[in-house]
Amino acid sequence: MTKIKNPVISGMAPDPSIIRVGDIYYIATSTFHWTPSIQVFKSTDLVNWELITYALENEKISLQGTSTPAGIWAPHLSYDKKIKKFWIAYSHMLNMSGREFNSDSYAIWSDNINGPWSEPIYLTSIGFDPAIFHDSDGKHYVSILEWETREGYQAPGHIVIAEVNLEDGGIVGEFTRVTQGFTTRGCAEAPQIYKKGNYYYLIIAAGGTGYAHGVEIGRSKQIMGPYEAHPSGEPIITSSPRHLYSLGDPDAGHFEMYNPNSIMQKSGHGSLVETTEGEWYIAHLMSRPLGDKLKNPLGRETAIQKMRWTDDEWLEMDDGSNLAKIEIEAPIGTQKQSEKNADVVDNFDSSEYDLKFMTPYRVQKKDWVNTTERQGFLRIHGANSFFSQMNPAIMGTRATSLNYEVRAKVEFHPDHYSETAGLGLYYDSNNWVYLHLVYSEEHKLTMLTILEAKLGERTEYFDHKVKVDTGVIELKIDYTDGFARFSYRLKIEDSWSVLVENVDVSYLSDEGVNGAEGEIGGFTGLYNFIGSVDSHQHDSFADFSYYRVINS
Repeated sequence: MTKIKNPVISGMAPDPSIIRVGDIYYIATSTFHWTPSIQVFKSTDLVNWELITYALENEKISLQGTSTPAGIWAPHLSYDKKIKKFWIAYSHMLNMSGREFNSDSYAIWSDNINGPWSEPIYLTSIGFDPAIFHDSDGKHYVSILEWETREGYQAPGHIVIAEVNLEDGGIVGEFTRVTQGFTTRGCAEAPQIYKKGNYYYLIIAAGGTGYAHGVEIGRSKQIMGPYEAHPSGEPIITSSPRHLYSLGDPDAGHFEMYNPNSIMQKSGHGSLVETTEGEWYIAHLMSRPLGDKLKNPLGRETAIQKMRWTDDEWLEMDDGSNLAKIEIEAPIGTQKQSEKNADVVDNFDSSEYDLKFMTPYRVQKKDWVNTTERQGFLRIHGANSFFSQMNPAIMGTRATSLNYEVRAKVEFHPDHYSETAGLGLYYDSNNWVYLHLVYSEEHKLTMLTILEAKLGERTEYFDHKVKVDTGVIELKIDYTDGFARFSYRLKIEDSWSVLVENVDVSYLSDEGVNGAEGEIGGFTGLYNFIGSVDSHQHDSFADFSYYRVINS
């Protein structure tokens, strides 16, 4: 019997929305402050997944100035069989200060999953996590969380539904409030509508984005409700099955709900799909913490669970429990799961760099990053400090394992201390570690050193510096369970020399950045990156001859 081992998409791949069109499955995931935005993955068997495109490319959206963890939230992927178009609904979270949560929601469409995608069609600003349902009568509906800001009212708000005119984006009539959740976990969000038999089913995320996360379900014979809750009174999928009463809590880490008996944590935010053989599965987010630290550097990843329908037409996990599993039965006829290879190897010897490269806040343009100015190299023109949320010159890839090495070779010739280039670990503009070359006025040459940002505080590694006369160096970071070793070598025949080791970088995680006590500070995850800074004259550049991430 073939098994699916979770996560099926490792590293930052949260809020998965899954569909099947013909024999092909697709998943879209959130990207927050990273561009290009909205990752789209493809599979033929629900087991092996490949990143194939991004739905928001070029300059269809601006993420400059985005604060953690705002940006592009919870894309919902759907397919209208009548007109044969793919649709993605998503929220652009603009502001989270004062719990106002100003978010504009849009829809885009395409005749092909690879695009081109339409210009964004405005839907609403009532809240976030929109989803589009295409009913059999040709009508279309949007379900979304109506965000509650008033004191004395149950947060985070109501799940609401309205008919929508997808030609111009206009909401037809008013939103109807249908539920504030189907269990006592609270924090109902991410509503998605499905229709099977006599019922409309409403699947929602609940329990917050932390350790109490789960998938809830209700049903109704009318799309606008009323919806009855699953008779168990509990989530149908979670990593922490014990009962929780948390009504009124807008969101929280719920660290007390950590399940020490499970590798998989935070299971929730599910999206349902039927196979060609009539089997049912849910894609959902999950996390893998660092031991008992309750920190999740890899952010929220994508997992899959097998489901079944009961005789009384309720959805439940295939084994009858509600505990998310790290390993489940694959669809009928599935071949053995291939060895997961999330390694990244790019020698920059073609006109296009690896699709996995993403950039925080700014758009990737050939005027600052390209493989054409110097053949066989990725040239990165220096820009803002990495504290910037506007124009950092960073090319990053998702960390996908808790044990790996990342290395790169760079040529760089700075002439000012504000010009740097190198390799690093990155979460957001306030949290990163940077092994880099920089000009030393004292020695009148280039040197290698480390700069770190933690919760916005800047730390220079004064006692860890090496002269680099040629301006050419190989850099390596070994990441092991939240600790990093930074190494270098000047010639390929040399052994690696350690600049500094045992650096605790576990704070580069969802729980380690900017969060208030008991809450989650971020929703994304750790990235590895190459990049360059020029806060001098914006005339320097760095040439990288390779970039590799090898997971162990």
